[in-house]
Amino acid sequence: MAEINALVFGRVHGVGFRYFTVQKARKLGLNGFVKNVPGEKVEIVAQGSKENLELLIEILKKGPCLGNVEEVKVEWRKETKKFKEFSIEF
Repeated sequence: MAEINALVFGRVHGVGFRYFTVQKARKLGLNGFVKNVPGEKVEIVAQGSKENLELLIEILKKGPCLGNVEEVKVEWRKETKKFKEFSIEF
């Protein structure tokens, strides 16, 4: 199992980005979380197959229709802890 830590920059607060991410990640069978970060960023930690994580990264680059993604920074890493589902962290 692989893991990514992604930071998404742009107009990603107040546009449903976290809910969009949860829906897409769950469809891909991924576990982890998404949360807003100060400074118009969203952080995603996701675990699953490399193929599905790569698909999620492509989805994050597009974002929801109301958002405007400027940049996605991705760090591939070893699993930091086990997640049972994909959820929103507050």
